[in-house]
Amino acid sequence: MAQKPRVVPAGPGRLTILSSLPPLSLYVHVPWCVRKCPYCDFNSHELKTEIPEDRYLAALGADLEQALPLIWGRQVISVFIGGGTPSLLSARALDAMLAMFRAYLNLLPDAEITLEANPGTLEAGRYADYAASGVNRISLGIQSFDDRALQSLGRIHDARQARAAIESAQRAVPRVNLDLMYALPGQSVQACADDLRQAMDFGTGHLSLYHLTLEPNTVFAKYPPVVPDDDTSAAMQDLISEATAAGGWERYEVSAYARPGERCRHNLNYWQFGDYLGIGPGAHGKLSFHDKIVRQARLKNPATWMDKAVRRDGGHIAEERRVEWKELGFEFMLNALRLKEGVPRSSFIERTGMSILAVAPAIERAVARGLLDPDPAILRATPRGWDFLNDLLAEFLD
Repeated sequence: MAQKPRVVPAGPGRLTILSSLPPLSLYVHVPWCVRKCPYCDFNSHELKTEIPEDRYLAALGADLEQALPLIWGRQVISVFIGGGTPSLLSARALDAMLAMFRAYLNLLPDAEITLEANPGTLEAGRYADYAASGVNRISLGIQSFDDRALQSLGRIHDARQARAAIESAQRAVPRVNLDLMYALPGQSVQACADDLRQAMDFGTGHLSLYHLTLEPNTVFAKYPPVVPDDDTSAAMQDLISEATAAGGWERYEVSAYARPGERCRHNLNYWQFGDYLGIGPGAHGKLSFHDKIVRQARLKNPATWMDKAVRRDGGHIAEERRVEWKELGFEFMLNALRLKEGVPRSSFIERTGMSILAVAPAIERAVARGLLDPDPAILRATPRGWDFLNDLLAEFLD
């Protein structure tokens, strides 16, 4: 018998009544990579043979078809193809995927379509083909331009391949993001500065700069490397903030820096508590209805997800649950307070269906501690609140 989705019943509380639905995005998960990095806690699986592209596309289409009744008629503002390493897909497979989305979805003509890619000479040659299929933004997992650092991170590319990939991406699409990490094993402040300078020299419109964290259930968690201490890491963050601002990139989110007009629309929709349909193995989604908000998660194992998705009986969904009203305040703040500019207080009502009075005590406590801006029209962290974001968010856990 097919496995049915595990539905977690909502607890007691009021119904969420939304007067209008938020913007909708599509997230697509491609789970395969050449080798799993020791810091990675995403749903990625080392590729033992060639990607079963036809089987994957058939399952992806079945997954999408079964989700259509949940989003029927709604416009899709962005598509993000993540992984894993989506750039391992052939140009033919990527073209078929995007054609499927256009056939099934009400996709905006100028929708942002992002593809995650890792540097590599074989993949970089495909960027122009991806662009011809409709990809208009490439997010490159550079991580560092230091070969020793790349080796310590378990990356399969070197600095030369990283530079070549950036140049290929810039020729192919109008918008390119570079992912870099700092506080790497053995990294000095000067080495961090060198990485940042090389990234900035390419002049891309967007930079994502992440502090290396030792996530549970990773190789680095089991065998932790020696990483910079807190003072050194803080010095790196100060350096990054000053250098990016001087170079014309605005830090608009905790880890995101953009030139004017280059903010990532897809991620902005997450942070503004918009909706997103997640398809593919391990993908998560959040969908709003006029009387509830639902979260879904797909099965993680690629082979199991493919087998169950094509049966069209819902067995490919690992979990589906209604978000309880008492969770909504924290979930909203968890996203919105990552934005430097914050969000209008009115958006709390629009996106959760709750009165702002539901979180008024938490707001008062956070303002009193100097973590939240007292502006009555905006929900926005103060500079101190941004530096101690976990402390600020903890106020909304109640």
